Amino acid sequence: MIPWTLLDTARLPGGGELRLKRRGGEFSIMLGSNELMNSRLSGSEEALATLSCARLAERPQPRMLIGGLGMGFTLRAALAALPASARVEVAELVPQVADWARGPMAEVFAGSLDDRRVALVIGDVSAVMRAGAGFYDAILLDVDNGPDGLTIPANDQLYGEAGLAAARAALQPGGVLAVWSQGPDRGFTQRLRRAGFAVEEKPVRAGRGRGARHMIWLAVSPVTVPPAGSRRTPSAA
Repeated sequence: MIPWTLLDTARLPGGGELRLKRRGGEFSIMLGSNELMNSRLSGSEEALATLSCARLAERPQPRMLIGGLGMGFTLRAALAALPASARVEVAELVPQVADWARGPMAEVFAGSLDDRRVALVIGDVSAVMRAGAGFYDAILLDVDNGPDGLTIPANDQLYGEAGLAAARAALQPGGVLAVWSQGPDRGFTQRLRRAGFAVEEKPVRAGRGRGARHMIWLAVSPVTVPPAGSRRTPSAA
């Protein structure tokens, strides 16, 4: 069997270290002994995008925010499903992950970051949401192992009441908040509903029809009219 090779490491805000490893054509991103993602298992990350895009079919110029670049599977699936008029912002907190996308994992990303519809923002997705009141048609969050944060303690706030309120405020009426998780979380479902979302839970396989079962929440914001002047102009990032 081909051994794993360590390609690079990245320090996380607040402590911890990501490790990018390769074995032949397979890539893995690890945190300690936990594998956060693997290039052979992209099914649930792709489903995060396809399930969300299906809800945007009637919107002529959909605006999407993806929290977490990962290995680019969600981004690539979104670009395949969205029209040429769409705009996709990707917020990635760890700069080295973006470097990996253009460096050792360029073959996995397949030029998706160069798509003219895409803007990559190096920073906290929470800050991007707070700056975008009423701007997005969909917000996709895959910044940790789910609502029970593993990589960065501050991620817990993103999935708490304040974070969900910020997400709702950043969405257009009837917009979609889609959240990826390694598994179900009844408490998070309840928090989504308390935040005013209509919620669906979608179990999906880690691979395409195989592998562990992951969870995706599709949470739809209320259909109300936002205050006048609440839409901001697109980021120039």
